[in-house]
Amino acid sequence: MTTPEAKRVLSIQSHVVHGYVGNKVATYPLQLLGFDVDPLNSVQFSNHTGYKCFKGPVSTEKELANIFEGLEENELLSHYSHLLTGYIGNPLFLRQVGVILKQIRKANPKLIYVCDPVMGDNGSMYVPKELLPVYRDEIIPLADILTPNQYEVELLTGKEVRSEAAVWEAMDWFHQRKIKTVVISSSDLGQPGVLRAFLSQVNGPRLAIDIPKQGNKDLFFTGTGDLFASLFLAHSHDSGDVTDAFEKTIATLQAVIKRTVQLLPARSGPVQAWERELKLVQSKSEIEKPRVLLKAQRLN
Repeated sequence: MTTPEAKRVLSIQSHVVHGYVGNKVATYPLQLLGFDVDPLNSVQFSNHTGYKCFKGPVSTEKELANIFEGLEENELLSHYSHLLTGYIGNPLFLRQVGVILKQIRKANPKLIYVCDPVMGDNGSMYVPKELLPVYRDEIIPLADILTPNQYEVELLTGKEVRSEAAVWEAMDWFHQRKIKTVVISSSDLGQPGVLRAFLSQVNGPRLAIDIPKQGNKDLFFTGTGDLFASLFLAHSHDSGDVTDAFEKTIATLQAVIKRTVQLLPARSGPVQAWERELKLVQSKSEIEKPRVLLKAQRLN
């Protein structure tokens, strides 16, 4: 059974052999922050999809149910303090996640579900469109903590988010569906060269943090949203203070990106996908002891 000290995450998301996205980027930070992690892979790819090619199988809902059956028959469900979900590429697999969540909650009613509804970014979806209604109607209402990006908020609510007023309207839309804490991990609503992240909690604070972009404007990193969700899970559990959790999550994410930029090769020409992989292992100390340099603004 779980105890107040129990910290074990069932993490259902992608796995890559090379690089850092999905379970590869979530497991190590969670372990450094004192959590046992049981990774359950939604796909097993050679590398993330930003390379010139990728190979590997996509797991089916039957395979998911079979693995989960083993956990259930060994009476392990009550051991989980958290469920974390990220990239899932199959709507039937996603629907099965909803079934699994309800079964774990029977074993541990205090389970916290952190949902990162990974569907797309920068105006385009990179999962089948059939996942959207499953997320919106079946999965989202089961979440305790939701960590979408700006585009995913627009997909889920069906409304453009082009102003801060629209951000808070979207937050209310989620809260009406019983989601206690919503964090928009990144948006382009800040000043030029600045990303803006937002947090809203039912009967709690509304917060924003301005995040200076690092590197040149063409540089982008994969796996940052997956890292954000895992860090916020850990810090929100440990501190119980969402402001502190929000600030520490951003601080660590910025430190990892800074280290990654520092270690990019000093040469001209385009940066290759493998060179942009997050320098996670090299950022061990920053993950363990984040230095908060960007403070949250309270807006209510």
